[in-house]
Amino acid sequence: MPADNQNSHQASVRLAVDVGGTFTDTVLLAGTRRYTSKVLTTPAAPENGVIHGVQDLLASAGLSLAQVDLFILGTTLATNALIERKGARTALITTAGFRDLVEIGWEDRFAQYDIFLDKPAPLVPRYLRFGVPERVDGRGNTLLSLDEEAVAALVPQFEAQGVESVAVTFLHSYVNPAHEQRVRAILGELAPHLWVSLSSDVCPEIREYERLSTTSANAYVQPLVAGYLGRLRERVAALGLRSPLFLMTSGGAITNIEAGIAQPVRLVESGPAGGAILSRRVAEQGGIGRALSFDMGGTTAKICFIDDYQPQISRSFEFGRMHRHLKGSGLPIRIPVIEMVEIGAGGGSIARIDALGRVQVGPDSAGSEPGPASYGLGGSAATVTDANCVLGLLDPQRFAVGKVALQPELARVALGTDIAHGLGTTPEFAALAVTEIVTENMANAARVHATELGKTVEDYTLIAFGGAAPLHAAALARRLGIQRVIVPQSAGVGSALGFLWAPIAYQAVRSFYQRLDAFDAAAVNAVLGQLAANARDIVSQAAPGQALGEQRLAYMRYAGQGHEIPVPLHAQVLRAADAAALGESFERAYAALYGRTLPGNPVEIISWSINVSTAQPAIARAGQSAAAGAAAVAGGGQRILFDGEHGAGREVPVYERAALSGGSPIHGPALVVEDETTTVVPAGFAFSLDADGHLVLAVSIPVPAQAGLTDLVEVAQ
Repeated sequence: MPADNQNSHQASVRLAVDVGGTFTDTVLLAGTRRYTSKVLTTPAAPENGVIHGVQDLLASAGLSLAQVDLFILGTTLATNALIERKGARTALITTAGFRDLVEIGWEDRFAQYDIFLDKPAPLVPRYLRFGVPERVDGRGNTLLSLDEEAVAALVPQFEAQGVESVAVTFLHSYVNPAHEQRVRAILGELAPHLWVSLSSDVCPEIREYERLSTTSANAYVQPLVAGYLGRLRERVAALGLRSPLFLMTSGGAITNIEAGIAQPVRLVESGPAGGAILSRRVAEQGGIGRALSFDMGGTTAKICFIDDYQPQISRSFEFGRMHRHLKGSGLPIRIPVIEMVEIGAGGGSIARIDALGRVQVGPDSAGSEPGPASYGLGGSAATVTDANCVLGLLDPQRFAVGKVALQPELARVALGTDIAHGLGTTPEFAALAVTEIVTENMANAARVHATELGKTVEDYTLIAFGGAAPLHAAALARRLGIQRVIVPQSAGVGSALGFLWAPIAYQAVRSFYQRLDAFDAAAVNAVLGQLAANARDIVSQAAPGQALGEQRLAYMRYAGQGHEIPVPLHAQVLRAADAAALGESFERAYAALYGRTLPGNPVEIISWSINVSTAQPAIARAGQSAAAGAAAVAGGGQRILFDGEHGAGREVPVYERAALSGGSPIHGPALVVEDETTTVVPAGFAFSLDADGHLVLAVSIPVPAQAGLTDLVEVAQ
């Protein structure tokens, strides 16, 4: 196996686990050796799937858990609990008169003219939302002291309602958290079994609705995540793990388990973030300045733009959107997160015929229990995996590293019942319809995301990973006008592999209002000092003795505007005279974004941020030279795929990825197989290996955008 020379954590044995909605992926790097595993996720007790995957790999490598130097976990547990509404029974304590803010939201309609519009239900129902007398103004001055007796009187109600977790969000607590802290102390004395989340800890920023929603989400998932992480920590310790257990965060960084338990809302997009980190590394290796990360697993597909080797970072996102691509149709979470679009388009996505006779795919998924029909585990609904199975794209005995023996006959029955019968066609043509629809769904999501970000998608290289992405990557690239696709090494477990290249980091943010024409440098330095101390404490616990770097930002706007832009702070200690330099930096950043400035308008700073991170070594760029070619898989180099044009099977060559060697690029149609996934190479594409061992697909013949794999055989000939 190829060596991994760049080791950001200087550990000789590194282990990463990504718990997805369908599969739990595990990667073990032991020196120059790489081992990978896929097992079905165990939703009722996710730690069981983790232990199963870890023990599989350790047995293959001849190692014990005591020899592991670095263990990183990413999990969808918090994500699934929020989307499926399977979190803890949560109560909300807020300033009297403001308990309905969770439903008032932004006071707008995400679909202005839809009279049947449904808004997402709040995580905390109205009867569990309580207002208590207290009031602090925007400067942090106490206008009305906290009514402590009113807080204490809530405890019997919590007991009667079976409340497990409490979110506390008072007005302007980001600038003065004293009242929230006192509530925690009172609840700790009277009901120590309750989990308590304070907005001044979870999201100490302005914008009350977002802060309230984020704190409620943290409280909602905290008992579940804490229980899971606690059980996992005990089990791996019992098996001999000596190193700490680290967690991947939504922002593409690693943190310790204590921080994950305190603020589990930061873990909501941890798996997808690992995939973006992998894509960044692949892009930097190949000198690819514009990359489009495409992660398709068993449950969802994620798409992320990476420019100049950096994924775009956002300060907030929405979960549980009622309408797939409409902003405002979900509940906001305000945390550092890698900007990406996520849709219900995975291998387990369920296909159906709607009331208008159209094929629809997702967003609901068969998951791992009962799974697609072809798993033979009790599932009966037709899914994308079943469609790929019927088309002949999957090796039934090799699927998911041989952990799941697919049963094509069950897939044919499901597609025949759910799709073919309604269309008046065969299961094979129904399978083609399902794959075409799911690919178009992903292409549409990418187009919308590109438009929102002002990007031209045709200028990007597609980097595809996840168990299902290489099956659909070339078809997706053709629809988007993309000329090149890269399938990295160990693509089927790509997100888990990405965890191993992430820095140990923590971002601390706090709102503290300042106008540049009345800049209080001493007060700002005090806030920045507190943020830096908090972030450094968390990172140094996870990375003792390692050199740490800091990135400081001010979020600035013209007075009266509704949104801010980030402006870097270069000085460690600010002086009053630095206000002018800050204003100049803001105007340069504003002009770069909007093409103009607003001379004469006062400038204000809303929030401050410090990101503390371990140093990352430079990645040696191998360039884009290909050392390609292949040898057909031993014992039979053909597989029969369904040809939609002729309505019959047609032989297509199969290549074993591990056997690829030097030579000229090979033209499709073809399949490239490996343990965790299969790459489909349609006619009109040629494939090769680059110097880093990544599989590269490049357009070789112009073909129609709508053409599928088997339709393109004639083009190649």
